[in-house]
Amino acid sequence: MNAIVMHGDDWLALFGHFAGLSLLGVGGAITTTPEMHRYLVQQQHWLSQAQFGTSISLAQAAPGPNILFVALMGWQIGVNAAGGLGAGPQAWWLALLGMGLAMAGSLLPSCILNYLATRWAHRNRELLAVRAFKTGMAPIVVGLLLAIGWLLSAAHDQPARDWPLWALTAATTLLVWKTRLHLLWIMAAGALLGVLGLV
Repeated sequence: MNAIVMHGDDWLALFGHFAGLSLLGVGGAITTTPEMHRYLVQQQHWLSQAQFGTSISLAQAAPGPNILFVALMGWQIGVNAAGGLGAGPQAWWLALLGMGLAMAGSLLPSCILNYLATRWAHRNRELLAVRAFKTGMAPIVVGLLLAIGWLLSAAHDQPARDWPLWALTAATTLLVWKTRLHLLWIMAAGALLGVLGLV
């Protein structure tokens, strides 16, 4: 990807965008990836489609919390702002700045809200409104996860050539839904199919 130009207000906008999404991330930060894609790739052009997809894939395959993809996106934005890792120490500093702003924006608002809301909900757990809210959020989270799956699967420009990816997506969905097979085995199978060049 070509170098991007980031000014002070752009860095604040990066923080603000992730802070806003932090408050919408019901079910985790992964549920806000369609909006991240719209803003970071399509509107601002701070990330390429490949960088966006790779950030999510790498973070989901790595052990640890799934919010790691936000750190990778921030890192990539910083590297792009420096013109690539070949820019030396400046690239590292900007990458760390991008990563720090993205993570702080993603974590601070939601952690504060979660702390306050959890304390209130625990004190009022018998209220009908609290029980209804918890029950009503389940289909919203499922819908957001389906939107993410669609976004990542439909990112290819040649659907006739990429039918194995669609088949793998459908098979994975069925395996997760109908079996108790551990997700690491499913990810390992997908990685093996990728290494073999089948998908």
